[in-house]
Amino acid sequence: MRAVLVVNPKATSTSERSRDVLVRALRSEVDLTVRYTRRRGHAATLAQEAVRDGVDLVVTLGGDGTVNEVVNGMMTAEPATMATGRTSAERLPALAVVPGGSTNVFARALGLPREWPEGTSMILEGLREGRTRTIGLGRADDRYFTFCAGLGLDAAVVRRVERARSRGQVSTVGLYVRAALNQYFVGSDRRHPAIRLERPGEPTEGELATVIIQNTAPWTYLGERPINPNPGASFDRGLDVLALRRLRVPSTARTVTQILSRNSDPRGEQVLRLSDLDDFTLVTARPQAFQLDGDYLGEREKVRFSSAPAALRVIC
Repeated sequence: MRAVLVVNPKATSTSERSRDVLVRALRSEVDLTVRYTRRRGHAATLAQEAVRDGVDLVVTLGGDGTVNEVVNGMMTAEPATMATGRTSAERLPALAVVPGGSTNVFARALGLPREWPEGTSMILEGLREGRTRTIGLGRADDRYFTFCAGLGLDAAVVRRVERARSRGQVSTVGLYVRAALNQYFVGSDRRHPAIRLERPGEPTEGELATVIIQNTAPWTYLGERPINPNPGASFDRGLDVLALRRLRVPSTARTVTQILSRNSDPRGEQVLRLSDLDDFTLVTARPQAFQLDGDYLGEREKVRFSSAPAALRVIC
């Protein structure tokens, strides 16, 4: 089996020594080539090259941002041999994700351990047993995502966190909490909801303040605790949506409390939840912050979302 390991050398939870250990472990099972990312977006290019070279497996070592880039590279590459009548999951190499970031939402949603040594052991076991799972992906315009997207408040929080990290701050639960509070009380226009949700053949849902889209559960983690705005979201279904109509303090505090509970089931007059969606569009009255898989991608005024079922095989 031929494999390519795409390594983000800036991955927060690994060192050069641990990367060497991982490479030796993988080489005991596969014919491995190691490629290192050099800039943002480079992982997508490396993944495209791997697909065109006809490898059997692409392995990532990095955080959710690295995984997202690799998945987009794989999904937009043309395989070395095009076989008609086969799904993308059958045509493309399998994907294995070694957790190497600070949160590792996608890897943990697949059932992998949070730390890379245990995650590597599970992947090696999966390779020996030929254990794969076919999962669906989400798509926002021309870009794929693995576990979540957001337009509005949550994406603006991601923007604040990325700016703080660029100034040298470490990614911690406290950093995210401070960013969320500052964005909510200082950085958001809470009185004028700007987003509407349009679905084919359905009434428009207007005056939405912020929207979270999930391709699986959980949406994220706070330390060890999974955070589940849409607890029924699954890789095996369409997309699930949670939107808040208003960001008033009492209703928002109530919804956040519901989301943080161990048996999350957010409900209320200001909550909109939709499940198993194949296709919808978010349109905004003014530019809104936008994120995919925890990466801030700028501001948008219109984004079309769709579900891509049975898109990719993963080792887990």
